[in-house]
Amino acid sequence: MCAGGGALIGLATQGGDSPWYASLDKPSWTPPGWIFGPVWTTLYAAMGAAAWLVSRDGGWSEHRLPLTVFLTQLAVNFAWSPLFFGLRQITWALVDIVVLWVLIMVTIRLFARVKPVAAWLLTPYLAWVSFATALNAAIVARN
Repeated sequence: MCAGGGALIGLATQGGDSPWYASLDKPSWTPPGWIFGPVWTTLYAAMGAAAWLVSRDGGWSEHRLPLTVFLTQLAVNFAWSPLFFGLRQITWALVDIVVLWVLIMVTIRLFARVKPVAAWLLTPYLAWVSFATALNAAIVARN
């Protein structure tokens, strides 16, 4: 679900190489476009594994809140690309990614109570989203 949904969003909003994106004033520390595919593939795999570990340990009946928060952050994650690339709403994309960051933190805390390894699997995701938030904020400030 994580990887499939991410792939669909990515295909629907391929904008990292668009003339519009190229025209934005971006900081020098903006990563090359080719890096995003492998990074997100890895992160979605880790996210899926984390959710699987929690769901395997009691399912919805025991872990409704952690799994609901996980699915909510996943939906907020999936909204970022259409906001940023599809609608070109970089400020709203920044709002979205800040909300995403908070939801990832809550998910990590909730998953840690169920399966600590599931929480650890989400830490690279939090690190990447922290970087992406700073990048999005820098793009908003420059444009």
